Amino acid sequence: MAKRLWIPSEERIKNTNLYRFMNIINETYSQNFSEYEPFYQWSIENITDFWACLWEFAKIKSSTPYDQVVDDLGKMPGAKWFSGARLNFAENLLRYKDDHTALIFKGEDRVDKRMTYAELYDEVASVARSLRQAGVQTGDRVVGFMPNMPETVIAMLAATSMGATWSSCSPDFGIKGVLDRFGQIKPKVLFTADGYFFKGKRIDSLERISSILKELPSIEKVVVVSYTVKDPDVGSISNAVLYDDFKSPEPPPAI
Repeated sequence: MAKRLWIPSEERIKNTNLYRFMNIINETYSQNFSEYEPFYQWSIENITDFWACLWEFAKIKSSTPYDQVVDDLGKMPGAKWFSGARLNFAENLLRYKDDHTALIFKGEDRVDKRMTYAELYDEVASVARSLRQAGVQTGDRVVGFMPNMPETVIAMLAATSMGATWSSCSPDFGIKGVLDRFGQIKPKVLFTADGYFFKGKRIDSLERISSILKELPSIEKVVVVSYTVKDPDVGSISNAVLYDDFKSPEPPPAI
């Protein structure tokens, strides 16, 4: 066996979530686990108990509790987990509203942005309100033609928090690839950045957006995030608005 390169201190081990969870299992099921391997073995031999306990440990928020943990352990894949439960994962991801860091973004242009959980919650709430004002309802589709950036996460959480369906694709997709994905679901609102960077070069996205919109008549609003330039010209894009203008100016509501 290879020599271990690092062993955590006892104090560090006891401060981990895994250690706390293992002790809850010990107390709940009269076990005495102190190491990972026997704990792991118990988890795969007692699947229902393990996952029921994990649901409680993770404090999953749901509007309707589950009826059973799993319906058929012999069907892997194919088993149905936590059937009957109804929840919104955006509500679970936005449960914290403190000053701890939620997002760290480093762009190729060397932009460094950080966002706290409180800031993320307020931003998502503002965008969700604006989506409602734009006519988005439960079951509608909202899509993103976006690079990996905070506004992508915010738009996704805003859409899902109100029961809309979110889909996205990378801005380096060709027009046909975008239409193959978005054309199936008939989105109502599209989020896009004005462009992105690749190997130091600025790549424009708005020209492709104009071509995409010609084939997606369901889109009623295009929200453009300023990323590669400060004030991108969106005059040539039908029903387009800059992200900062789209956000509701009113105080953020509760999600």
